[in-house]
Amino acid sequence: MIVSLALLALVAGCDALATQQVLLDEPSVEGRKPNFLFILTDDQDLRMNSPAYMPLTQAKIKEKGTEFQNHFVTTSLCCPSRVSLWTGRQAHNTNVTDVKPPYGGYPKFVAQGFNDNFLPVWLQSAGYNTFYTGKLFNAHSLWTYNAPFVNGFNGSDFLLDPYTYSYWNSTYQRNHEPPRSYEGQYTTDVMQQKALGLLEDALDSDSPFFLTVAPIAPHTNIDVEGVGEGAPKMTEPLPAPRHAHLFADAKVPRTPNFNPLKDSGAGWVATVELQNQTVIDYEDHLYRQRLRALQAVDEMVDALITRLGSSGQIDNTYIIYSADNGYHIGHHRLPPGKTTGYEEDIRVPFYIRGPGVPEGEIVDRVTTHIDIAPTLFELAGVPLREDFDGTPMPVSTKKSESILHEHVTVEFWGHAVLEGDYGSIGHGGAFFMPNNTYKSARILSEEYNLYYSVWCDGDHELYDLSTDPYQMNNIYYKLNSMQLLGRPLSRVIDRVDALLLVLKSCQGHTCIQPWRVLHPDGSVDSLRDALHLQYDAFYTNQPKVSYSACENGYLIAAEGPQVGLQYRDGLSWEAWT
Repeated sequence: MIVSLALLALVAGCDALATQQVLLDEPSVEGRKPNFLFILTDDQDLRMNSPAYMPLTQAKIKEKGTEFQNHFVTTSLCCPSRVSLWTGRQAHNTNVTDVKPPYGGYPKFVAQGFNDNFLPVWLQSAGYNTFYTGKLFNAHSLWTYNAPFVNGFNGSDFLLDPYTYSYWNSTYQRNHEPPRSYEGQYTTDVMQQKALGLLEDALDSDSPFFLTVAPIAPHTNIDVEGVGEGAPKMTEPLPAPRHAHLFADAKVPRTPNFNPLKDSGAGWVATVELQNQTVIDYEDHLYRQRLRALQAVDEMVDALITRLGSSGQIDNTYIIYSADNGYHIGHHRLPPGKTTGYEEDIRVPFYIRGPGVPEGEIVDRVTTHIDIAPTLFELAGVPLREDFDGTPMPVSTKKSESILHEHVTVEFWGHAVLEGDYGSIGHGGAFFMPNNTYKSARILSEEYNLYYSVWCDGDHELYDLSTDPYQMNNIYYKLNSMQLLGRPLSRVIDRVDALLLVLKSCQGHTCIQPWRVLHPDGSVDSLRDALHLQYDAFYTNQPKVSYSACENGYLIAAEGPQVGLQYRDGLSWEAWT
């Protein structure tokens, strides 16, 4: 081989020799398990079309792979959503339901035993080297980062509270080293260098790797210095100076549910006042700042993929791009934020490229963040866990154990967060709204497109998104005046409420195939199956989803009925357990 290289150099010059030597130095991908690069943004919208403003991500991930256009989160708040993602479990099974103790945050994650029992730990057991940089969980802070240290990573460089969301005053904590301030440096640029460094560490090993890069963009900026008493203010994101001039004419898309003249929604949402022009102008500014803040993320994606391309490993690497939850700005008159069950908050981008993944395809089947851990297991050749609440996504041409489902369980506990300079307008000066606890089911197939929710204050919502895609017309209270799916509306509500009763306390396979709980003989696998006339009495007599109180966390005593009836041989029989 040395002789061949020498001859090649004589013919083609020293540049060819150097190029060939680089290729020889890279580890071979033959016979290796696949690698994973996962980019997870914070609060990135899909419905407001922010991914379209990221041309490098579009070209190098979306267009080189597959987009799952009906991908949902199951809790529209960062910490509960992330814990569910990394464990493959619904929030009611992790009981991490908030961003800080007592109901959430890193301390609750540890208290629930997940520091020894989540995705990176499992992947390490399967022979992977694992790496992480960026935001992990809320309340992972200067005071909690070593109590205990996060398990499961060969290399890590975490953002720490209270500086996680400060674009120009971040603090990172590498491996088991003391935290280090990066005041005066732009956090996404700092993270790019850290991510490239971890990628080099990953490429230097003969083991397959799993690397997560989790920037804060386009989350609102939070500076804690000089705030005084009370919670820090959540203001618009801050872009890098090189991007501050971009998208000067961009505005929040003026969809029918943007600051509508007619009030909409349920619970406290229905009480929100019409926004004035000053507020709308600010929201357009905040929207532009979000787009600008994402440009440094787009550049980071490009840098990581370029390095993978030069390494010889890219053809053996799955590259995933997604967000922890969606975002709304002015929809249903709401100030900027998340925490609702509406489409803006629960839909997120999900792109994947890699070995066997079709290029340039769009998949419209329902998938969720609960499905990500099972998907990674299947791609890595690891047997699925019995406690997964999700099922693998059909991402590649390889045979999959994926189970088709038409439902998403969406759940929330506690208060809504109102962000931005005008978040408290019309809310008595408050940036938090209580009684934002609800359970909901998103049901989507070729035949129907529904969202059903039950609020802790007893309010209900039902939207037919096939005719009302912006969820402006709550048809729940039209029980006696309309039909839906060829049946009286009350009959449809009986079915979706029974489905939600199963989903709100499901575990493992019952989360994937909830109709089998109600119909153990397997005769019903969808809402369409359940709508048969023969089941009318059975569903009418089911216990209904309800609450006894509005609590800020998952407290079973307030959660109403936990079990329903099963159907057998035309009769209802004992409650399922």
